[in-house]
Amino acid sequence: MLRTARRPMFLHWAAIAALAGVAAVRATVGAQAPAPAAVVEVRSGNDVTISAADCVAEKIGTIPIERIGEPVRRVTLAPPVWNEATAIAPAHCRVNGVIDPVDASATARPINFAVALPATWSRRAAQLGGGGMNGTIPGLTAGTAGSLLARGFATFGSDSGHQQAAFGRGGAEVVVRPAATAPAPPPNDWALNDEAIANLGYMQMKKTHDAAIVLIERLYGGPPRYTYYLGTSQGGREALTVAQRYPADYDGIAANVPIVGFSTLMLAPELIRIHEKTLANWVTPAKVNAIRGEFMRQCDGLDGLADGIINNYMACRAIFDVSQQGTPSGGSGRQGATNRKPWAGKRCPNNVDPNPADTSANACLTDGQISTLEFTYSRYAFATPLAHGARTFGMWVPNTDPSGSGLILNGRFRGQEGAAADAPMHSHLGVLGVTGFLMKDLAANPLDYVEGGAFNARRQQLSAMLDSTNPDLGAFAKRGGRMIVTIGTNDTLASPGAQLDYFASVVTTMGRPAVDRFARLFVMPQAGHGLSGTSYTTDGTGKTIEATRIPNRYDQWGLLFDWVEKGTAPAMSVVVTADDRSLPLCSYPSYPQYAGGPVGAASSYRCAQ
Repeated sequence: MLRTARRPMFLHWAAIAALAGVAAVRATVGAQAPAPAAVVEVRSGNDVTISAADCVAEKIGTIPIERIGEPVRRVTLAPPVWNEATAIAPAHCRVNGVIDPVDASATARPINFAVALPATWSRRAAQLGGGGMNGTIPGLTAGTAGSLLARGFATFGSDSGHQQAAFGRGGAEVVVRPAATAPAPPPNDWALNDEAIANLGYMQMKKTHDAAIVLIERLYGGPPRYTYYLGTSQGGREALTVAQRYPADYDGIAANVPIVGFSTLMLAPELIRIHEKTLANWVTPAKVNAIRGEFMRQCDGLDGLADGIINNYMACRAIFDVSQQGTPSGGSGRQGATNRKPWAGKRCPNNVDPNPADTSANACLTDGQISTLEFTYSRYAFATPLAHGARTFGMWVPNTDPSGSGLILNGRFRGQEGAAADAPMHSHLGVLGVTGFLMKDLAANPLDYVEGGAFNARRQQLSAMLDSTNPDLGAFAKRGGRMIVTIGTNDTLASPGAQLDYFASVVTTMGRPAVDRFARLFVMPQAGHGLSGTSYTTDGTGKTIEATRIPNRYDQWGLLFDWVEKGTAPAMSVVVTADDRSLPLCSYPSYPQYAGGPVGAASSYRCAQ
């Protein structure tokens, strides 16, 4: 049923595939004989053990495409490789593979994937998400992934269906067939291919999962008892996506700083630069201290303590988000008073900046600069609703890193007033999502985008492929799935505003009691994209203070595993630590409110709304 429901998303390349004779390919490849059942040893505790003798092609066999829940042309496996135990990973069998796209055009790309199968398997499996724009297979055997392998998890992941250097992610392209004699295709033209885009958006997760499960069954003699999706950033979006699209495949999901409205997040940095086309609207890096100083002045004390940490993120956002004039947006959280002007105290007298180079917290802001800050910290309204009825994108919330991830830049770009004749076009991590996915022209100027204009229909199409904004997680909850999501409000790479709005939409759609039975939606105030951060060195009263690390450490995976496998639900708040400090990590929309006592002790705070 799931597969049938998704066929309309395949767009034009599904029809191309049918004309190309994919049905014949399916019949031929799908008729391959399955591999013989693995002979395995079952130890006490239900662990299953394998050895190098099991890590052979004869036992791995082939993967019929009928076993893959989204359309593919074929699955090709490299010979499995046995890896003896090292200091960083236990002994395991690794299988690399390639899933070929249905589309055979020059812009199509395969999905490279890999599975690590430990010598001692605890009947658990974990699919690991990617990062940035993906393009490489995540590490499956070292670091945190190595800790999973040591616990007996089979781990697996993919490059999501294109090959490029991925932000914040190691690994290498896996090739299991002889290199083609034809020249390599342009590295970014995959962004012009709808199947590649849909793979990135959702299909690669299903295809990789299904291929990995076949290999697990072949080598161990049966499927996992528990299957998890674990991801951060892009991988966090993937984790939310599988809960929304493939709820029957996973028992537990951990999603950190998920990119929720992916299609608009790629566009959002361009929207800021478009707003700054007028030279008067340009917020220069000289204003950074004035901006975060004003955030701190108005918001630091909202949690009952002036300590350089904006804990009460909801109240602070309500001050600086001037959109919708006080009207909540479809369950997107409360708004502040109407006609508010949060930047009035920083306005330059007579709208003339006497010292544009002033980098102090006392620097003033012109009306044009204020309009850009209001734009950046308010919900962005769409011309027409996007997937799942989304009408706005949450943009950013007040933080102490207002220039982070290129939100403020020291330069003018082609298409902006005052830019040099040879000025570069603006670019950022997700710009391919604008020039390629949206405009279908890799040489296009992303600043030519107009909301509601010629690209509006394509915007809706991409949103349906890429955005993880479905607030109804009922199918995942009904089958007993469990989820822990954690975001940080100082995140300038993802959009905390969009994340908070998604949390609100889930609670509004499903009801708080239902959500609390299967999910924890945690918010870590003033933590960045890596869920770490420090207090600001000037508190809300203007006093200089010593920076301290934001408490951020807790065993998210352990909580999730216990919830799934033992039925032990995490508390609605958990204690996080850093150095000798601790703080409660509260569930949305609660925040740590200071109640009295040592400021570095979690016991001195309560989760309040």
